[in-house]
Amino acid sequence: MSLATIDHTVGAPSSRIQAWKPDLENADKNEQLQQPQLEEKVTGGSIAMGELKHNKLGWKRLTICLIVEAIALGSLSLPSVFATLGMVAGVLMTVGIGLIAIWTSYLVGQVKLKHPHVEHYADAVALMWGKFGYELTSVMFVLVLILLIGSHVLTGTIAWVRIVNDPTLCALIWGLVSALLLYLLALPPTFHEFAILGYIDFASILVAIITTMIATGIHAGFAPGGLATMTWSAWPPAGTTFTKAFLATTNIIFAYSFAMCQYSFMAEMHTPQDYVKSIWALGIIEIVVYTLTGAIIYAFVGSGVASPSILSAPMVVSRVTFGLALPVIFISGSINTTVVGKYIMGRVFPTSEIRYVNTRKGWAIWLALIAGLTVIAWAVAEAIPFFNALLGLISSLFISGFTFYLPALFWFYILKQGRWDATYKNIGLTIVNGSVFLFGVVVLVCGTYASVWDIMQSYKTGKVGSSFTCSAASYGG
Repeated sequence: MSLATIDHTVGAPSSRIQAWKPDLENADKNEQLQQPQLEEKVTGGSIAMGELKHNKLGWKRLTICLIVEAIALGSLSLPSVFATLGMVAGVLMTVGIGLIAIWTSYLVGQVKLKHPHVEHYADAVALMWGKFGYELTSVMFVLVLILLIGSHVLTGTIAWVRIVNDPTLCALIWGLVSALLLYLLALPPTFHEFAILGYIDFASILVAIITTMIATGIHAGFAPGGLATMTWSAWPPAGTTFTKAFLATTNIIFAYSFAMCQYSFMAEMHTPQDYVKSIWALGIIEIVVYTLTGAIIYAFVGSGVASPSILSAPMVVSRVTFGLALPVIFISGSINTTVVGKYIMGRVFPTSEIRYVNTRKGWAIWLALIAGLTVIAWAVAEAIPFFNALLGLISSLFISGFTFYLPALFWFYILKQGRWDATYKNIGLTIVNGSVFLFGVVVLVCGTYASVWDIMQSYKTGKVGSSFTCSAASYGG
């Protein structure tokens, strides 16, 4: 389809993209209607009702959506990160990167407030780089989200294999079960509705983390010599290379990648200005949860902590904890399907009522689309034997941009008022955002190098398995 037909039905576009989005010319009037005003104007019609349905998200539910997208079972991989970096560096990196992520998320939201027509990340990049930026970011956006869905298929398989603990069963069965659950949970077409699942998701990860802490603490306490014998260190252990340290750091970076879907969520807010409350709430929650999880479990288990750290608990406790974590595995995974599904619906049906999924035809297309995305994610995850390493590579290539260097560029291209040296405020922000940009570029280059090295090492050491394997041992069973 031609991009000239895209109608985001909100805000006037930048002059840089008027040539390829001419039908956004008068959209500001529609976007800036507040919820009560919109309700008064709805007199019938599927498009009007669809706009109302997709304009109900408040800042509290936005926070829940961001938590679902950001805090998943991967948080229990942070103790192994601390084991690589040492306690001091682990804490400093977790807190420091968290604060940077809050700042860049603030910049992302400011672009939305200045240009209300922005509905997805690609729209924001288009303000800087036009059609090329839109298409490039669209590919990055869809690819990362599909791989994230696939990672939750594999995580779900690991969980089921551990819970059932029957190595005679083909592990592919659990992959299919996981894909089915991800499909069903992704069916709510609005984030206002999806946020209801988010409360279950957040409770699930908190219970899983606390259970793991208690179990590993008790286990350490009963070990010969007690907690005093645990081999944790304040500093990186001997033999830690730059590559291993940076691979560990990318896990922390990946844990703060919530800015990627922020535009998609904000597009449904009835009061977008409230997003600042959400990112501060999320950022503080993430910093506290990640820091305590990494530090406490690392201190209880020591240098031999597994990833995820649930695997470091005794078998019975591990099985129970994986069971408690099932909601977060599948709810956090399915929100990625919903985000990419809504992006595709909005792009393919920009001016049709179908995009709002409030007609029979809209629902039929939505059900088929979510099914197709889930099947693709499952197939890719099962077909690529080094999928987790590939996810790390893609994260270094793309999430470094979504979270760091692109928001910094937003300030220079879109948000900056006047010359960089016009005021002391501009000079200070130039230094801050220039530093964030450089940090993002370092993550891009060094993270990509470390991920490629990891893939090569996996092949050399024979750790790469086979495609579509039935072996439960391949999933820790």
